[in-house]
Amino acid sequence: MLTKKEKLNKRGFDIIFSFVGLVLTFPLIFISFLAIVISSRTSGIYAPYRIGRHGLPFKIYKLKTMREVSGPINSVTTKNDPRITSIGKWLRKFKIDELPQLWNVLKGEMSLVGPRPDVAGFADQLQGQDREILSLLPGITGLATLNFKQEEELLAQQKDPVTYNREVIWPEKIKLNKEYIENYSFGLDIQILWKTIVGS
Repeated sequence: MLTKKEKLNKRGFDIIFSFVGLVLTFPLIFISFLAIVISSRTSGIYAPYRIGRHGLPFKIYKLKTMREVSGPINSVTTKNDPRITSIGKWLRKFKIDELPQLWNVLKGEMSLVGPRPDVAGFADQLQGQDREILSLLPGITGLATLNFKQEEELLAQQKDPVTYNREVIWPEKIKLNKEYIENYSFGLDIQILWKTIVGS
């Protein structure tokens, strides 16, 4: 578990980095937002609820990359998902759709590095020692994010992506998120951020 000092230092770094990040990337976010609005004639921001710290839901901000459909919505997204728009494919490829989450970080709802927030039915259902994952703010990136950076491609190869996600990917993410907590250091956060930015 992180100490109080480590959490304070982590939060301080989050505030500085997310503020600078928003200033530097705002032109890219704004241009992408306009492109989405013009092409889809809908809002360029997607703000679904995700499970955050202590298992509480919060609104996460993303650039909209999928078209709205009627009927039941599948929470698992594969590379060839027909809901993904042409602009959305490009935004998702370069992770540009995730940039608005810097606002979530600045607000204190997320951290730069941590367990990735998920839809209801996953993190909020953790039991026993696995619930220590909920002691941290969810992150834009993390060990599990890096390990499954090709997750959509992997899911596209499965006959039953939903079952594969729940029975294979999700348990591995729990393991990696617990490893992150057990081995936490500021240096580890920097290493994860660097690998996320350079794409290695």
